Amino acid sequence: MSAIAELDTPAVLIDLDRVEANLKRVQDYADTHGLKLRPHIKTHKLPRFAKRAIELGAVGITVQKLGEAEVMADAGITEIFLPYNIIGPAKLARLKALAARINIAVTADSAQTVASLSATFAGATKPLTVLVECDTGMGRCGVQSPAEAVALAQKIAASPGLHFGGLMTYPAAGQVEANAKWLADAKAALTAANLPPEVISNGGTPDIWRAHEVIAATEHRPGTYIYMDRFQVAKNVGSFADCALTVLATVVSRPTENRAIIDAGSKALTSDTLGMTGFGLIEAYPDAVIVGLSEEHGTIDLTNCPTKPAIGEKLRIIPNHACVVSNLFDSVTLISGNQVVETVHVDARGRVD
Repeated sequence: MSAIAELDTPAVLIDLDRVEANLKRVQDYADTHGLKLRPHIKTHKLPRFAKRAIELGAVGITVQKLGEAEVMADAGITEIFLPYNIIGPAKLARLKALAARINIAVTADSAQTVASLSATFAGATKPLTVLVECDTGMGRCGVQSPAEAVALAQKIAASPGLHFGGLMTYPAAGQVEANAKWLADAKAALTAANLPPEVISNGGTPDIWRAHEVIAATEHRPGTYIYMDRFQVAKNVGSFADCALTVLATVVSRPTENRAIIDAGSKALTSDTLGMTGFGLIEAYPDAVIVGLSEEHGTIDLTNCPTKPAIGEKLRIIPNHACVVSNLFDSVTLISGNQVVETVHVDARGRVD
């Protein structure tokens, strides 16, 4: 095995020991609280990690786009949830082809989406399972009330080729109580309408340690937990010692005493700030601030650093948002300690179709 210091930059490092610990920690939590776990692969986009999560007890995986689902199905994963409104003839044809070879479920939040799904799957050998997406506070997709959830569930149940599977939400971080009440009310309303939901799928990593408080939920879909990142640490999900993904960058310029430039810009580090100052944490220089990103340059303010990096020095950076970084690189380097284990292709990278 070679040493990390020998790698060219910028590069993404994945600490296998931390990945394994993160996967086990959350699976153990879910098992303890009787929750099914259906991890989201958008964070890593690697079949090897999706399969490992299933080996540890996950009931399947979650993907966000058909392209991701196709990559995972090609890798042999047969239990996939795609919580997205599938719109348009081309995507519907791809969904039907996937459904012919794996167990796949989707979501809908409108009568129009349900109608197009039904037109596609009417007469199919097996019905497509469709869950109602619920807006429990995130303000993105989803029906706006439990009453709307019942109405759409009734439409799904009455549509040829479709099977009503339950409810799904991606809640706003920090709104556990509101999310729990919304889903409980919707479950009660559906049960009263003789449509008890088989699955109530909750999601997100920021509130993962409170997932058991959403009593109505039957499963949880965390994503970032496998790698963690600076934002999850800010949300007290874990510590920097749990962060498995780092970006390795080289200092290429020191134009002033208090400024350093690295070879990692917006094409290597996400420009997401998520309410935080700077664009990542430099492990060896925690008082440094990555104050700006252009495409291929990162600008670091060293004013508060008692020691400062030299030109040619390699820095490991914990990004604000790990999921975005996974989609910026064709390959990632798997490490254990300070040693390189293997460099692997990110199979679902760029599959946002």
